[in-house]
Amino acid sequence: MKYCLIREKLTPCEPADILNCGAQYAVILTRAEWAERRDSFGMVIDVESALEPSLETKAVVNLDSLTGSLCVPDRADISGTEHRFSFALDEKGIVMIDDEGYAERLVEEISRRKKWKRPSLERFIYELLELIISGDLPLLEATEKKLDAAEAEILAGEHTDFPADLNHIRGDLLDLHVHYEQLIDLGHELEENENGFFDPDELRFFRLFTERVMRLQESVTSLREYVVQLRDLVQTQLSIKQNKIMTLLTVITSIFLPLTLIAGWYGMNFRYMPELDKPYAYPIVIGVCAAIVVGCLIWFKKKKWL
Repeated sequence: MKYCLIREKLTPCEPADILNCGAQYAVILTRAEWAERRDSFGMVIDVESALEPSLETKAVVNLDSLTGSLCVPDRADISGTEHRFSFALDEKGIVMIDDEGYAERLVEEISRRKKWKRPSLERFIYELLELIISGDLPLLEATEKKLDAAEAEILAGEHTDFPADLNHIRGDLLDLHVHYEQLIDLGHELEENENGFFDPDELRFFRLFTERVMRLQESVTSLREYVVQLRDLVQTQLSIKQNKIMTLLTVITSIFLPLTLIAGWYGMNFRYMPELDKPYAYPIVIGVCAAIVVGCLIWFKKKKWL
């Protein structure tokens, strides 16, 4: 359980202080604590299931509150277990319901690093959401460098199949794309301010957040297209390699085709073949065969088939 007042910085307080001090608040409770203390916040929640653990990030407008959930991929293992917590807010403050401790870590980070000239609930929510995506730009830059390195390896012929690492990266990018889509929807819902909980002058924070997430989503879309291009590049390199093999086989076949004809011709063993009685016939045939091979090689080189 953690109670804070949104002042120049987050200020820890007692539960009784949040309704009597005239400042907006941020509270973190477990589900059991929320069930016990929910009436003390005076929030009217139409559907209690809106605060149940969810597999998506969303916001739901109630008669006299705004509820929702945040589902955040772990940036150390994007395809792994996600961080999840629910929230309920009105004009007086926000309550985060979290059994995992993730929301509390975010709030502690804000408390340690942030001070505000004009403290407000809108600014706190903005800082909370910004902290969730704060490390994403370096993460995407590192991913792009990995893809650049993979491209160099593919062009160098070091991969005969689509690298397994790229499949993992593709899955991570898909998860991030879905995550950003949901964050954009959340930002739009907050900016809509249907219940009038937020100061109109402070709605710009939600717009700034939404625009930043949209830029991140564009980067993810570009990286996903890059992965598709690398898949096509692998197929192209394999096709080029196969074409070279087929070209080599064709050249070898073309060289041996006249030699096979000569061998077949002289292998017929007719009785009156005139060359059989000539003392130099054998070396002459050998010379002709060698000339054919050399001539073919020169011709293929000239045509750049070799």
